[in-house]
Amino acid sequence: MIEPTQLLSASHQNLWRLTLIRILVLAAQAASVGFAYLSGLLPLPWLPLAITLGVSAILCTLTALRLRGPWPVTELEYAAQLACDLIIHSVLLYYSGGSTNPFVSYYLVPLTIAAATLSWFYTVVLAGLALAAYTLLLAWYHPLELVLIEREKLLIYGMWLSFALAAGLITFFAAKMAEELRRQEEARARRREEDLRDQQLLAVATQAAGAAHELGTPLATMSVLIKEIRREHRDPLLQEDLGVLQEQVQLCKDSLQQLVRAAEADRRQAVVEQSAVAWLESTLNRWHLMRPEATYRYQCLGSGAVPRLATPADLTQALLNLLNNAADACPDKLDIRLDWDEQELVLNIRDQGVGVPLAIAEQIGKPFITTKGGKGFGLGLFLSQASVTRAGGSVKLYNHEEGGTLTELRLPRLS
Repeated sequence: MIEPTQLLSASHQNLWRLTLIRILVLAAQAASVGFAYLSGLLPLPWLPLAITLGVSAILCTLTALRLRGPWPVTELEYAAQLACDLIIHSVLLYYSGGSTNPFVSYYLVPLTIAAATLSWFYTVVLAGLALAAYTLLLAWYHPLELVLIEREKLLIYGMWLSFALAAGLITFFAAKMAEELRRQEEARARRREEDLRDQQLLAVATQAAGAAHELGTPLATMSVLIKEIRREHRDPLLQEDLGVLQEQVQLCKDSLQQLVRAAEADRRQAVVEQSAVAWLESTLNRWHLMRPEATYRYQCLGSGAVPRLATPADLTQALLNLLNNAADACPDKLDIRLDWDEQELVLNIRDQGVGVPLAIAEQIGKPFITTKGGKGFGLGLFLSQASVTRAGGSVKLYNHEEGGTLTELRLPRLS
């Protein structure tokens, strides 16, 4: 179902196109009347025709000025504009031969536009108006004083010109309407996809909040027990293992606290602006504490001033997820490269793993799709893509030609 704002926007665009068509037709009508007046081929009532064309020009001008304002275009207004075109055309026909004028077929142009853009009620009303005007022109009109041969020639050439004009205008409007409909359909598809993603994110966030609340107590208990065991057992090897375990427990507690702070910052819409290099290096240091077994090479390839980024907390978490995915594929010899241009920065993360399986390549990034077998939940890349998209960037995965997976993260720069 099309939303009301979409309808108003489409009507606004259609009225612009109608105004353009009206200007083209007015130019053709004025040129025809001017040629007939200067050549003296047709004895016509020039003053009424000039007044009618002037009214049409004023209508075009007022419509163009009206479209520059913020007011929405309703179906009633659009139908009234088409009705004005029908009335002006009928007056011009009345002073130039009535139904014998070959340009009487131009009635089909406003009716075709109405059928393509308006509801059936307004279309029927406009069709009735056109039919009534055509019927009246059968009996009441200003006749053309021409000999029979000249009238037949005028009719033949006029019919050809009328057909060419009507066909061109209808084709133009129909093509633009089809393009607008395709654009609206693509926009609706994007909105449906975004709504589905938001619903999935809400479900995941609800579960994550519950899990974070539940994990606080067991982590605190583990921390206390590790401290007691370290006091009771002085074995150096055991002390070293317990120290690593205590660091990991503390890291989990810090991550939960960071989750709470991030949620609070998001609620307050607090976004930190910082250097891209500083953000990446601090994230890499934090990640290396989480994954001490991973080895990597970091290169900054960008030249010139270092770009600055708006880095909400979920964007940092997205980068951590991407780094973890690369380390899960192969923790050795990760290649991390940072580059930028005038519009955006590009971060490439390449691992030495087996790459993305072709069987699920198109589904990568959807929730609960994972390449880790039973070791993953299939949410890391999905959440990362959602966070990066929210920040105006993109995440793509490629199978590298030399093996492994290349993760490409693109983000817009602030300066």
